[in-house]
Amino acid sequence: MTSLDSYATLGRSGLRVSPLALGTMTFGEDNGWGSSPETSEAILAEYLDGGGNVVDTANTYTNGHSEKIIGDFFAARPGLRDRVVLSTKFFATLHPGDPNGGGAGRKAVVAQLEESLRRLGTDYVDLYWLHGWDRRAPLEETQRALDDLVAAGKVRYVGFSNVPAWVAAEAQTTARFRGWTPVTALQVEYSLLERTSEGELLPMAEALGMGVLPWSPLSGGRLSGKHVRGGVPTDSARAGLTAELTEADWRVLDVVARVAADLGVGAAEVALAWVRGRSAVSSTLIGARTVEQLRANVSSLGTTLAPEHVAALDEVSAPALDFPAAITAGPGPVLGFGGSTIDGVTLPTWPLLLANAERY
Repeated sequence: MTSLDSYATLGRSGLRVSPLALGTMTFGEDNGWGSSPETSEAILAEYLDGGGNVVDTANTYTNGHSEKIIGDFFAARPGLRDRVVLSTKFFATLHPGDPNGGGAGRKAVVAQLEESLRRLGTDYVDLYWLHGWDRRAPLEETQRALDDLVAAGKVRYVGFSNVPAWVAAEAQTTARFRGWTPVTALQVEYSLLERTSEGELLPMAEALGMGVLPWSPLSGGRLSGKHVRGGVPTDSARAGLTAELTEADWRVLDVVARVAADLGVGAAEVALAWVRGRSAVSSTLIGARTVEQLRANVSSLGTTLAPEHVAALDEVSAPALDFPAAITAGPGPVLGFGGSTIDGVTLPTWPLLLANAERY
């Protein structure tokens, strides 16, 4: 049985993180939904008391209020901040009309960090995330600015979120060549209803030493168990999502429900257990608007899927991946093995090769 204090190293680094990371996009009611500061602090306290150690926010979450709530929480608890892996993100602007208020140019990167540090009430963040790809800022400029911030002691580690695989791969290669701070972690949307990152992003992350933190592992509540065929979602705040479910989505939800019934747990526990079990995943981001929702998510750590359950979930949710995924997963390995056993794996010789061997 896994617990919040069963830590893992993040990617190719020495940073230890809990299996579930607390996402705080719900902290603050500024956008007409979310948690009050009091409820947000109760969620934070319960998560940290249970052994969780990753608190994830962003400058744009509730227009900076999420960061302020977290900063106020730690200010009232001297010494606790240094025991936590505190992460925030930059890219989105909070200054309409200012062309340098957001993005990933040096001026914007530095200014956004200073503003985040002020709201968080700290002089450093443990993990600083690029929140999106800035097509108009040279990647080397962004990386060098981040490397300078690490050298200045204001950032400990660097992560990328919501970027193409080739951008993250280029950044990692450049960092190694230049001796700059590497990309330690990658945030991607990943769940039983969104698996297309398996084509390029997840293999790239594993190969280049980036720990993966999936966001929306419950697909915006679709995998929470609140949706049933022909029914109305039990959470009125998510009622609009029912219309977005396709027949393929419903087939996934049906299998999730069957597995949940077999194990005597909820659908959310099954969906979270599946994500946590993927080889590239270091920690999984969860969000909660209430303490009860947090407890329900954390309870998933006690759920272990049997191999037959994993196989059923894998099959029903199998994604259609971009080229060349089908080739590399299909006959490609067979062509190279020639019937040999390599690294403990044996693949047959492709019949066409036998028919034409030494023909010329």
